[in-house]
Parts: sequence; structure tokens; C-alpha cells
Amino acid sequence: MVGPSTLDIPLADDAALGHVKQITRRSGTSFFWAMRLLPPERRDAMFAIYAFCREVDDVADEEGALEAKRVALAAWRQEIERLYAGRPEWPTTRALRRAVAAYGLRREDFLAVIDGMEMDAVEDIRAPSLSALELYCARVAGAVGMLSVCVFGDRSERARQLAREEGRALQLTNILRDLREDAARGRLYLPRELLEKHGIATTEPAAVLAHANLGKVCDEVAALARASFAAAGALLAELDRRQMRPAIIMMEVYRRTLDALVARGWRQLDRAVGPSKLSKLWIAVRHGFL
Repeated sequence: MVGPSTLDIPLADDAALGHVKQITRRSGTSFFWAMRLLPPERRDAMFAIYAFCREVDDVADEEGALEAKRVALAAWRQEIERLYAGRPEWPTTRALRRAVAAYGLRREDFLAVIDGMEMDAVEDIRAPSLSALELYCARVAGAVGMLSVCVFGDRSERARQLAREEGRALQLTNILRDLREDAARGRLYLPRELLEKHGIATTEPAAVLAHANLGKVCDEVAALARASFAAAGALLAELDRRQMRPAIIMMEVYRRTLDALVARGWRQLDRAVGPSKLSKLWIAVRHGFL
């Protein structure tokens, strides 16, 4: 693999790096704690990847006509093509230019993220099939993991499997955490098969969240997330744990979030739960020095 210090790899300009760092810090993301463990150039690469995901996600989530969202996402696809042609124009892709060359980041992973956001943009997702939900998780989270493990320093198939499993676990946890917020946008990510299994015939988000059997559906989704956490943990045992420290930290933060959600239950959805900032810092310190 080409090293990040290779002289012929172009440096990102200061304005581009400042742009992606600002987006990451402003977001308050849990990923920030994991990113801080990385050496400066790898950390900058992760800031750029996160900023890309944040900006594409904002296209899908913002108010506006569906056609305008399609146009905006198409523009991102064109910009990714310019990035791989060595001619990025936007601040985030200028910040990504060195990371792409240094860590072998794949064009198809960036495009998969855009495809996932388009699943949100073209229509409000309501009770997707299990297969559609799997595809969504693979695109919006698994593909991000694929990019991340390359920056961490491992491009092996085992690392890619870790990215898929951990991405699935994290995204399913996000879905359970954000049930109320997503419903307010007209979205419902709980799979149709599980709703039908537990006698929930409607796909109207508010009606599903008020249904007496909501907890049974959520418990099954939580079990799917736990299975992926377990699979990711088994894969980590075969990888270099020092390289994968950021992935370990994210897994620990999200595993605790899932535990807190299950302990809270599914009737008080407005009551936020999850690790505190102090707890996240402790996790980062604990796993950062192992």
C-alpha cells in the first residue's frame, strides 16, 4: 500500500482541511472521540470522510422538492468523478484528495454512500423489507466503514467484513435511537416483515410508534444489532487491535447505547439515553491505550 508520506501525493489545502474539521466538531458526533486517536494525517482523512457523509446526508434530510435532492446528489456523484480524475472542486473533496491517494479509498464506496442517501431522498422510507433495510445499512454505514478501515491501515477482506458487520450494528442502533425523530420526518425504518409478524398492519410512522406491539418489533431489531456486534467482535479478534482502536471505541459507545435503549424500553421514546460525554471519554482513554 502506498504510504501517506509519499511525496507525489498532493496535500490538501488549509481552507479545505479547516472546512471538514469545522463540520466534524460542529456535529457533536461520537465519531470525534475515535478520530482523535489517529495520527494527524489519518485523522484529517477521517474528518474529510465524515464531512462528506454529513453533507450528503444533509441533502437527503433537508426540506425541499425531491427533484432538487436528486439533482444535488447527482452533483455529488459528478464531484466524486472529478475527485478521482484529480480535479476536485469542492472543499470536502479537496480535503479527500490526499486520503484517496494515500489509503487507496475506493470510488465505489463513496458512490454507495450517495446511493444510500438517495434511498432517503427519493421518497420517505416507510417499513422497508428486510432486504431493503440490509441494503440501506450496507450503503449508509457499511460503505463508510469500508472507507474508514482503509484509513486505519487495513484493506484486507477481514477488515471489510468488520466494516459491514459493525456498520450494520451501528445503523440499526441509530434506527432504534431515532424512532421519534424519523417519524417526525415521515420515515419508519422498522422492517415490514417484523411489523406484520407482530400484528402491526399500518406503516404510518406515528401509528406504528403508538402500537402496543412496538416493543416486540424493536426487541427483534435490537437482537439483529446484537448479532452484528457479536460478529464484529469475533472479526476484531483476527485483526490488529491497535489499528482498529477507533472501530473498537465506536463499537463500545454504540453497544452501550443499544443496551440503554433496551433497558429504557419503547414507550418513552422522547427520553434520550446513551453514554455521557464523560463515559465516551473514558471509553476512548481505556481503548486508546490498550
